[in-house]
This record gives sequence, structure tokens and C-alpha cells, in this order.
Amino acid sequence: MGNVFVVMKPVLHGIMKAIGMTSELVEIEPGTTMHFWVPTDQTVHTTKPAVVFLHGFVANGIMTWLFQMFSLRTSFAVYVPDLLFFGDSISDRPERSTSFQAHCLAKGMMKLGVEKFSLVGLSYGGMVGFKLAQLYPHMVDSMVMSSTVVELTESISNASLNNIGFTTWDEFLLPKTIFDLKLLLSIGSQNFPWFPQILYMDFLEVMFGNRKEKVELLKAFIVSDKDATPPKYTQRIYLLYGDDDKIFNQTVSDIMKAKLGENTTVEYIKRAGHLVQLERPRTYNRCLKKFLSCSSGYGNM
Repeated sequence: MGNVFVVMKPVLHGIMKAIGMTSELVEIEPGTTMHFWVPTDQTVHTTKPAVVFLHGFVANGIMTWLFQMFSLRTSFAVYVPDLLFFGDSISDRPERSTSFQAHCLAKGMMKLGVEKFSLVGLSYGGMVGFKLAQLYPHMVDSMVMSSTVVELTESISNASLNNIGFTTWDEFLLPKTIFDLKLLLSIGSQNFPWFPQILYMDFLEVMFGNRKEKVELLKAFIVSDKDATPPKYTQRIYLLYGDDDKIFNQTVSDIMKAKLGENTTVEYIKRAGHLVQLERPRTYNRCLKKFLSCSSGYGNM
């Protein structure tokens, strides 16, 4: 692990402990384990609405959602998993589909004693979240989806890759050099902040392991146009995007809203790209809290 991240890890765990969050490994089945950040108080989901945050392809849960964990933890029971082959989540199973990720996530939440929650998904995590809501509709109360699509069809995939100047997703999402990483982050944001070179080096080393499995994940999430059948969702859906998303632009999100129907609203945050939750965290969190507070209908669980 990179030197900076080696130093940061115990500090980060200490901060999480101070705000009432703890790290937990959950065995989904023999050979498959998912890592979660969960409330230290295991009963908090009985008094506060539970929210599950699903990260994108470039980082693990805590690196993606740190600002949101800090902001929402007082009003909600926050759960932040690492999807399989990210962070400390592993599996010896050969499945790579979003369905398999969704099944494992549902089992993990049930083992944590949480069977009703809202979902917040970013990019790849949004695709997993949509699949989870389709397969386990009784578990998902509402959804906030950012910088994502219901499923990545061949036509959307080809158009998006053409927009950003790449031919394959692994070429874009699995950088091998610091130059590649900087290009990825510059495309993913409107104005990504400057970082020292050593941080890029460590990020490249720590966040892009399990390359073989991740290439397989990328191949598995593309759906042929003829097989694309967007399900009808009963949950309220809030699409929250940056207005300068270069990967899934407003044309894509507007078409998706129309297909999802009347339970879906869309909002665009100005001066933000694909990584909207990191670029404009205060605005993003304000929108997030407003929607989740209005849509959480839990009662006794």
C-alpha cells in the first residue's frame, strides 16, 4: 500500500470512530466477504432511516462518500460498503454481473440486520443500485442516483466513450500511469483540485488493484441494446447530476428520466462534472438531505 495511504488509514479509522462509524467485514458466503462502514451503534437503524451509499469505479466507499458520511450521519443510519473487488471486499466466485453485486449487497445488509433503506449510487454504484431495487424492491425505499444510467447499453456505452475519446472502459477507468490518472480525474470533474505527485502515485497503487477482476466487471456491465429492458420501479427516484458530466451528459439523463416515469425527478448541480459529490459537496448534501428526509417512510422495522 502507498505510503500516504498507510499513514492515513489509522487516522481515518480514528476519525470514523469519533463520529460513530466502524469498519466491519461481513461474510456473504464462504469465499465472499464484503467490507462495510456501519454505525457503531448496531440498533441505530431502528430509530433513524437507513441510507446505503454505493461508490463508483474509481475508488472505494469511504474515498467516494466521505463528505456525505460526515454530513448525513446525525440524521440517518449510514452504511457504506465496498463493492466486490474494491477496497477490502473479495470473492472467489466467477460472477461479475451487477446482479451478483446486488445479491451480495442485499445479503450483507440482511446480515447487518437492515432490511429497509434508501440508496444513493454514483456511476457504477448507481447501476448496481438500480439492479438491487429491481431484484429486492421490498428492501429499497427510495433512490438518489448520480452520474449513472439504469444499465449501460451498447449504444450508450459507445456514445459515452466517443464523447471522452476512449475505445474501451478499462482503458479509461483503469489507469496505469499518473498521466492516465490525471486525465481520468480531469474528464470526471469540471475543475479537479491540485494534488502533490506522491498522492497520485499512492492513489494509483492503492485504488486500482484486482485489475483482472475489474476488467471482467467492466465487460459484464455492458448490455446489448436488444436485451435492454428497463424495469418499472415503484420507488421514488431522484437523479442528481453535475451539469457538466462529460461521461453521461444531460441528453442521457433526460432520456433516462423520461423512461423511468412520473416517480422520477432530475436536478442538475451547476459547475460540477461526473464526480459531483466531491466537487460540490455542500450543494450535493443539501439536495440529498432534502430528498431523503421527504421520501423516507420506514415506520417500525
